[in-house]
Amino acid sequence: MTHPPTPTQLIDRFGRTVDYLRISITDRCDFRCVYCMAEDMTFLPRAQILTLEEIYTLAQAFAELGVKKIRVTGGEPLVRKGALELLQNIGSIENLDELVITTNGSQLETMAADLKEAGVKRINISLDTLDADKFKSITRTGDLHQVLKGIQAVKSVGFERIKINSVILKDRNHLEVCDLVQFAVDNGIDISFIEEMPLGIVSQHDRSEAYYSSALIKADLARDFSLVATAEKTGGPSNYFSVVGSQTRVGFISPHSENFCSTCNRVRLTVEGQLLLCLGNEHSVDLKKVLRANPGNRDVLKQAIIDAMQIKPEKHEFNIHEQPVILRHMNMTGG
Repeated sequence: MTHPPTPTQLIDRFGRTVDYLRISITDRCDFRCVYCMAEDMTFLPRAQILTLEEIYTLAQAFAELGVKKIRVTGGEPLVRKGALELLQNIGSIENLDELVITTNGSQLETMAADLKEAGVKRINISLDTLDADKFKSITRTGDLHQVLKGIQAVKSVGFERIKINSVILKDRNHLEVCDLVQFAVDNGIDISFIEEMPLGIVSQHDRSEAYYSSALIKADLARDFSLVATAEKTGGPSNYFSVVGSQTRVGFISPHSENFCSTCNRVRLTVEGQLLLCLGNEHSVDLKKVLRANPGNRDVLKQAIIDAMQIKPEKHEFNIHEQPVILRHMNMTGG
């Protein structure tokens, strides 16, 4: 009996092609951002997380199935021992077009050149405020000046694009959106504003009261900047606008006000090996179990990934006005 050839693309039951994988390589972080995790976190024991070799094997399998872009996330990915070697290995995978990372910036001052050499093309840096005291309040443990030095370090190395990601919360940092865009313009980098996603229970703010929509941010920016819509995409959900008179693009990630589920091309792999088919649902497949039950059998692993596409839901179920139905925090999910 002959078996049909393995497809080179992952297509879900709604006809969406999945060509973008986000891999969380650690749930640990040196910050404790208020919208991402609880102040007192319990992290996973080593035995429960994927080894670096297993992560690399999974990345290879996804690339063989048509994934063209891999984003490495955390937690803070650069605090995991061996992260650079893993990035080098993933960056050398045949058929992969782009390796990118999301980081809090704390390690960039010393690691920028090594990341470029490893094959990382673009870097996203989480930065919600330019006020050092407020930065400390939001991150609980972070040092703004260390992150700013990291941004200068990656600028000097010459990545294809550098982008800031800013989660905007009413009455916490919403008055800073113009300052953040001006910082991006002054440094020749991009910025995306993100509506907070209700993942996990947080104690330091009411999400419905803190919600600040993309439309409000655009109205605020219009006082100081001229934004022109662009069709540019980077594989993710941002809708981009060019800042007139600069090289900077401003993106808006709007899971509540401008739902982007119909064009979703992404899946997430947690550090525990769970393949999450949707950020806002619990639909998942335990790829660690498949991997460890079938050592060396890439075909079984790839078939499990292909089959998983059939349970990818049509849309997320976020409701900013209710307690989250997704109890895992963002550091468990992968940024």
